[in-house]
Amino acid sequence: MNEQSIFDAIKADPQNASYTALGIDPLYSVHPEAKLLIVGQAPGTRAEKSGVFWDDPSGDRLRDWMGISRETFYNSPEIAILPLDFYFPGKGKSGDLAPRKGFADKWHPQLLEQMPHLETTLLIGSYAQKYYLKDRRYANLTETVQHYQEYLPQYFPLVHPSPRNQIWMKKNPWFSNDVIPELKEIVHALI
Repeated sequence: MNEQSIFDAIKADPQNASYTALGIDPLYSVHPEAKLLIVGQAPGTRAEKSGVFWDDPSGDRLRDWMGISRETFYNSPEIAILPLDFYFPGKGKSGDLAPRKGFADKWHPQLLEQMPHLETTLLIGSYAQKYYLKDRRYANLTETVQHYQEYLPQYFPLVHPSPRNQIWMKKNPWFSNDVIPELKEIVHALI
């Protein structure tokens, strides 16, 4: 199946019928030339409305961590973005709901086949790390991110770049001192 056929199948999937009925398209970006993949949780309401992912303060911080411009982030065919759910899953008591179960299982393998040149996947947040690293993760996100070098070059686990994580950043200065410089180096080598 080619990428357009997969896109059409995602829209036609009964699991996504309520989104398709509202004219909401699945939000992801796949390029056959991609070398760097960004895997996060799911689009937020703002991204779902605009059709532009990472178009918020979290995206600004992520691009800063990567050491690339907004233009490069959105226009480079060497960067792909594949959230665990391509639709906003809804609001919960303490923030956005988790990506829907089984969604990534159904669509990620097909889309990953469209990107034969991937070298590194940024795993942003605990959901992405749980899905891709499985039992290779450490006891918590902090430890997993702290041991990021163990997953290179295939995976690069990161904390979510949300402004809500300011306290985490202050408690873990090693992230800015050690992890961010290596992330920039890897991103620049790939693109």
